[in-house]
Amino acid sequence: MTQHRGKTGPDANVTADDVATAAGVSRWTVNRAFKKDASISPRTRDKVMEAAQTLGYVPDLRAASLASDRSNLVALLVDDFANPHKLVMMERLTRILRKHGWDTLLVNTLDRDDTGHALLNASQRRVDAVILIGIQFDDETLAAAQHARRFRKLIIFARTSQNPDTISIAVDDVAAMTEIADYVRARGYRRPFFLAGPRTVSAHLSRKETFLSRWKAHFGTEPESAEVPAYDPIQAEAVVTAVLGNRPRSEMPDVLVCENDALAIGAVDVIRHKLGLRIPEDIAVTGFDDVPQCRSPNYRLTTYRQPLTEMADYLVEVLESSEERDFDRAFTGCLVPRESA
Repeated sequence: MTQHRGKTGPDANVTADDVATAAGVSRWTVNRAFKKDASISPRTRDKVMEAAQTLGYVPDLRAASLASDRSNLVALLVDDFANPHKLVMMERLTRILRKHGWDTLLVNTLDRDDTGHALLNASQRRVDAVILIGIQFDDETLAAAQHARRFRKLIIFARTSQNPDTISIAVDDVAAMTEIADYVRARGYRRPFFLAGPRTVSAHLSRKETFLSRWKAHFGTEPESAEVPAYDPIQAEAVVTAVLGNRPRSEMPDVLVCENDALAIGAVDVIRHKLGLRIPEDIAVTGFDDVPQCRSPNYRLTTYRQPLTEMADYLVEVLESSEERDFDRAFTGCLVPRESA
């Protein structure tokens, strides 16, 4: 390797030319060494990377993106942080995106109005796509973003949207809840209570509707249900306490079917610690998502696992495609039986 005196001090500005001189290669070779899938020998790439590390060189991603039609940056808009599954999704998404050379701009959207502002703000930051994994958006918000946007794709992750200007990547809720309903019925439960989360318009879950209709088709009666305003175990505790707190034992449901694990975790805490009942002997509980807490001895929750890795891999495929076609896709997960039901 050619000897080169590195620049030091707070005003040091190491360039690709410096790295090229140190490595004894051309500037063009240095640029190729930092591009994924570029045609360059492993030996030459290692030589360039060694020189770059010695000099403290980092390529200017902003300049590179300006020279390209793609920034390899996506905005990830998230709300509902009380739901532990959001953290699982964020970890899986960001890890797989990073593995494929995509960086993430994370935005915590606080409410519906903030979501609209965040969408418009993202359109000014030269992101290639916006990924929504929240619940606080509707047709009006999406239409405003679509009208003003400069990003190529608006992706709804883990929910299904009928908006023609969005791409939905989600689990097949109908198939999933049909499997849960059939499991509950096969286990001999006959008095289910469905605990649902907030209802949304543009992107929603079909879990409640599917379970109720499946049950009614078998038994001719529609189960009771209640809604929790957020996917929050604390709010779920309040709703379950209000609904079941004063019921006589003879009128209790024999199973709580919960729209997701956050609600199920809150329900389990109420059943055990406020109602003094046993799970599953007195009331069984099912969830949806298979968050890490489900495996805890405190819950051992029967739930449905979403194929997040497969969904995230497909998201990368969508981002990297230049095709104009219908990218909507529903995935099949798997039921995970545990002691709670």
